[in-house]
Amino acid sequence: MCGIVGILGTHEVAPTLVEALRRLEYRGYDSAGIATINDGRLDRRRAVGKLDNLSDLLVHEPLTGKSGIGHTRWATHGAPSVANAHPHCAGPVAVVHNGIIENYRDLRAELTAAGLGFDTETDSETVALLTRHLMEQGAGPVDAAKETLSRLEGAYALAFLFDGESDLIVAARKGSPLAVGHGDGEMYVGSDAIALAPMTDRITYLEEGDCAVLTRAGVTITDANGALANREVRRIDVDSKRVDKGGHRHFMMKEIAEQPVVLGDALKHYLTADGRGIDLDADLPDFKSIDRISLVACGTAYYAGLTAKYWFEQLAGLPTDADIASEFRYREPPIPARTAAIFVSQSGETADTLAALRYCEGRAARRLAVVNVPESSIARECDIALPILAGAEIGVASTKAFTCQLAVLLLLALKAAHDRGRLDDDELADRLSTLRSLPALIGLTLEQDEAFHMAANRLAEFDHALFLGRGTLFPLALEGALKLKEISYIHAEGYASGELKHGPIALIDQSMPVVVMAPSDALFDKTVSNMQEVMARDGKVMLITDRTGATAAQDGVWRQLVLPDCDPLVAPILYAVPAQLLAYHTAVAKGTDVDQPRNLAKSVTVE
Repeated sequence: MCGIVGILGTHEVAPTLVEALRRLEYRGYDSAGIATINDGRLDRRRAVGKLDNLSDLLVHEPLTGKSGIGHTRWATHGAPSVANAHPHCAGPVAVVHNGIIENYRDLRAELTAAGLGFDTETDSETVALLTRHLMEQGAGPVDAAKETLSRLEGAYALAFLFDGESDLIVAARKGSPLAVGHGDGEMYVGSDAIALAPMTDRITYLEEGDCAVLTRAGVTITDANGALANREVRRIDVDSKRVDKGGHRHFMMKEIAEQPVVLGDALKHYLTADGRGIDLDADLPDFKSIDRISLVACGTAYYAGLTAKYWFEQLAGLPTDADIASEFRYREPPIPARTAAIFVSQSGETADTLAALRYCEGRAARRLAVVNVPESSIARECDIALPILAGAEIGVASTKAFTCQLAVLLLLALKAAHDRGRLDDDELADRLSTLRSLPALIGLTLEQDEAFHMAANRLAEFDHALFLGRGTLFPLALEGALKLKEISYIHAEGYASGELKHGPIALIDQSMPVVVMAPSDALFDKTVSNMQEVMARDGKVMLITDRTGATAAQDGVWRQLVLPDCDPLVAPILYAVPAQLLAYHTAVAKGTDVDQPRNLAKSVTVE
């Protein structure tokens, strides 16, 4: 969602603030702004649209000062506009905010009655006005900020900058991530370590309810109860080279291309030296003590969980639920005592998934996190965190994180099968050998990029599309449809192939391409029957299959994309790549913003 950065520096901060905000663009935004203190006075600049607009404004209306805060806004309350853009200023205070203040209407009414007027439609302005009101009643900047925090309900990451206080930033978090960076005579605050990476590798992650008072000399942190908190300073390895495009036109294509490497890294991390065993966290439960698996996630991560449901049930014989996190806690599911709850999130900060994790506290036997950010809230609050080791993923549409999530979940399912006696040592080694072949298979698939490019150019001519798959390819059909609509804005839906006759077939005509994901497995013949039903109604079938499937498919297929042969065990991971390439090239053909599609945010930190 929104991105926050703050700097107490020794040089002019405006250029550095803008550069840090560029590193937060992946979170999604529709306006941006910065505020600095120059000669003791607050000033700010804001612009709608991309950061280039803010940069252009700063050329004509420069901001000076060595202290400042910045923000990229993803609109919640109030349309994208200069007036609604952050930072919000009210008298002597400027505020940047990520989250939602749930009681802002009550606070707004109180402040209006006190004679304070509002200039925006946002909930965030309430924070600035309340702080101003408290300062006008005699509170100092730090006390006013802390009193304001005590009045807020909802989720927030906040940074306050004060008129006349060039050596002070107050920051706080509740529900939204925030990190403090430590420099030499400088201090920083940011939504994540990526924003701060060019400035420092020494990071302190604020915990839930923390308030941090930053000066150039250091930081004082108090917890939710107001007690001094000794939070760890960690050295974070964020390779700035991995946060550029590496010669690719878009981050998304770079991240698609990185999959053979990052998958190989993940497998190397989690397999024993001889490749015949799985070396996961020592605290993982023996799955003989587990009677049920509960997988919880949102968006693409949910489809990874839905795929893993097949693996846990087929390989390990474990009954498994896969839930959308935003629905999970509200239906108040009973959690049997011998349940392992697994939470999947790229960022590790997804608000709905974090809430589901907290719901399972004291209910599930074990809570496991499958995350890309080991220092994230979900990773820290889970009993066991398994990093997927995908590296920084900047494109909003998840690619390499998805396939790494699948790989780690498959390793968990294989461990469960081995623990429960469903696979002996040799059978486990055979499955792991199959898994180790994946990076090479994905590499071969990427070599066919031009074929996907040509197919996508045709797909871009349509306004709608259906994706079909059976078995473990059903979640991939859902993921393929999601990818296409996320970045190309073509309306797309995914279905289990067997559901075609239960409604979707009514949509089939010459203007409805149907992407069929069908390796030549035990379900292939049934899928061919579904394809025939589509072609009999003048539908256009784009078949993604292997060489055997391509030979067996009958005439009439509109477009055919042939992947390397693979074991059905790993087909969902391999077939994720063509879904990504199709979506990417279709979006490029339509001229959309591939890395930062409209209305979307990389890390959804509010409900």
